[in-house]
Amino acid sequence: MNLLIFDSGIGGLGVAEQIRILQPKARLTYLADNGFFPYGEKPDELLLAHIVRLIGQAIKTFTPDAVVVACNTASTIALAPLRETYLATPFIGCVPPIKPAAAATKTGHIGVFATAATVRRAYLQNLIETHAPHCVVHSFGTPTLAALAEAKFRGKVVDVQTAVSAFFVRPGAGEIDAIALGCTHYTFLRDEFQALYPGIAWFDPAQPVARQTFVVTRDFPTSSGGESVAYFTAALPDSAAMRPRLAGYGFEDVRLFTPSMD
Repeated sequence: MNLLIFDSGIGGLGVAEQIRILQPKARLTYLADNGFFPYGEKPDELLLAHIVRLIGQAIKTFTPDAVVVACNTASTIALAPLRETYLATPFIGCVPPIKPAAAATKTGHIGVFATAATVRRAYLQNLIETHAPHCVVHSFGTPTLAALAEAKFRGKVVDVQTAVSAFFVRPGAGEIDAIALGCTHYTFLRDEFQALYPGIAWFDPAQPVARQTFVVTRDFPTSSGGESVAYFTAALPDSAAMRPRLAGYGFEDVRLFTPSMD
């Protein structure tokens, strides 16, 4: 079984890690659209056309058994159009873990960290109305955290506290006891979040996505052979440093995926 895991950068690697735990025999192909990163500040119409075209080209190239859209921004804007366009391919999306955060809170105040694009979309509001109608939800949309996650993955020291401190001085923020991480990049900052705010329960999207992937694909053939390769849509200037880090997630090679302009 070959699963294509898609993200705007390294965020989906946390999902890949969890999928390997549940489905160790699956061959994973990773596609990071670093050439178009970051997604969170781009117009919806531009993103939608780009994502649908890029994933379509990846499906044609890699012929995956299923596609995991391990990116909250891409899922909220493009998951339904992808399913309508590529009917033969199962898609697993990624949503902010509002439901478990709402179930865990004792104060009735929860937070959502996400990109600005995810925060402004009706999709998030619908999740809140469905799964957290009894909660006061404090949303925080910022482009900074995804970039910090990319930097941390590359071994750099990052200042998470400065990036989130404004959120915690908002009215009611002191009541928050659960926060949903609405971007897979933020998985890589979870240790920093927990160290800074140990009284808050932090909910990571990676495990739920991996579990849903298992549900959708568990009856697929398990042995497909071949390499697990990580592809990037733009050259990595730090590829020498990135290769061993990606190898730690089971990706044996790093290659360039150049989408056509068709």
